Amino acid sequence: MKEKYTYRCVSAQVRFQENAIETFAKNTEISYSFRVQRDGYLGVHYQEGEMTDEEGYRLATENLKRKRPYKYAPETGVRERDKSEQEMSDRELLDFGRELITTLHEKYPDFTLSGSLHSSREESGMYNDAGLSYRNRDCTYGMDIIFKHKDSKDLMDGSFSYGFRRLEKEKAYRTAENYLSAFVKKAELPEELIIQMPVYGFIGKLVNQLEGENMARGTSLLSGRIGEKVFSEKLTLYNDRSDLTTWATPFFDGEGVVMEGDRQVFIDKGVVVRAYADKATAERYGIEHTATAGRVFADIPTNGNFSGYIERSEKTTKELLQGRLSVVPLYYDGGGFNEKGDYVMPVQRAYLCDGEKLIGMLPEFTMTSNLFDMFGDDFIGIGSDEPVYNDKCILIRMKYGH
Repeated sequence: MKEKYTYRCVSAQVRFQENAIETFAKNTEISYSFRVQRDGYLGVHYQEGEMTDEEGYRLATENLKRKRPYKYAPETGVRERDKSEQEMSDRELLDFGRELITTLHEKYPDFTLSGSLHSSREESGMYNDAGLSYRNRDCTYGMDIIFKHKDSKDLMDGSFSYGFRRLEKEKAYRTAENYLSAFVKKAELPEELIIQMPVYGFIGKLVNQLEGENMARGTSLLSGRIGEKVFSEKLTLYNDRSDLTTWATPFFDGEGVVMEGDRQVFIDKGVVVRAYADKATAERYGIEHTATAGRVFADIPTNGNFSGYIERSEKTTKELLQGRLSVVPLYYDGGGFNEKGDYVMPVQRAYLCDGEKLIGMLPEFTMTSNLFDMFGDDFIGIGSDEPVYNDKCILIRMKYGH
């Protein structure tokens, strides 16, 4: 069997330095993984840059001597998906970058702004001689701004970003103005600490506990708890490759397997439903195969292709707060989760927020919790809107540390 992965990314970047455009750069990245399967082994050749199929498969065949065991039958199927919505030209990107940095500097002259405006056109493919032909395409854009106030002695005071598939200038400016306007205002820490952050800030630790081998060997915090209600009824977690905000994520995994409907539930209203496993992990431990093999260009597939998505509430972030105020961490470092799931994180800078609008800067504090509390009784939800970050916001009640 002959099979190959393909990846092509054309990126462009307008870089800002001290309130002005510094550079414009464009780059094309091309990667191939040629793969030959024979007698239960897989030969792999990883190539950056163009190469003919003939040469790629010849080198992959030579690499069969490395004896990488892989016995699973190739997948079949034909499908294409294109999630791109807008393709800005380099000139349009550069023009908006110039407009953006000029407008923000004129409106907020007390700040030094650096960062970038960037585009990424990505295409992933997987093809084999058994009939598999998959192609996934996406086109995304991002604004990442680092800011420093003139009275600050620090090298930077914070940052904000805005991602989009279709440019809505008012959202980009609203994001910037929300952060910069509130920075010079002072606020006091609320008595109840409700953290508002992008959902991806906390979901990684939860997803790691669902890894099939760790679950089977008893090294996960969720080992032996499948079928048990462990978390809040408000928590439903999917591996989701259908979500439009899951950018540049192919609908197929590293073994060419596609989930039905491009999504599968792993925690259903707080109940742990299943672990995730590629073909080898599923066979080794006698557990369900869940189409979560990673695309490893230089080796055999490995378990871990999981695009976590928590089901949103029908209420907005502000409605979920019910009149309470939230805290939006801006700059935090020096902590994280330990092996027991305890979480401690010093926060050097944060905003007070009403769920939509940033109110003012808060003094330093430390937030503490535990994985089971964060996604249990202290889990408030994911709003239906995308405030502050122009992304899904998670609301979690935490405690102040010392």
